[in-house]
Amino acid sequence: MKNEIDGKQILAVYEKIIQHGEATDEGKFYSGLTAFSDIDGYTIYLKGSGVLLRFGFHNTYHLDYEHDKHKDDFLKKLSNILNEV
Repeated sequence: MKNEIDGKQILAVYEKIIQHGEATDEGKFYSGLTAFSDIDGYTIYLKGSGVLLRFGFHNTYHLDYEHDKHKDDFLKKLSNILNEV
């Protein structure tokens, strides 16, 4: 999983969702993904398709998911949003 996603890509998708997403109780929702951050803003999250991506200091991230299909679907949504940026 390490280095499968570039930190700049994560940030670009996060910004796109924050700017163009619809406000929900969890954060902003856009194209199947929800973006939000912790209180201090140092850690950002992308959530969707049964996956939670946590991105923080030093461009490190962690993906939480139960099945590879969830991860694959999440990465496809990430890629689709990146293609819009």
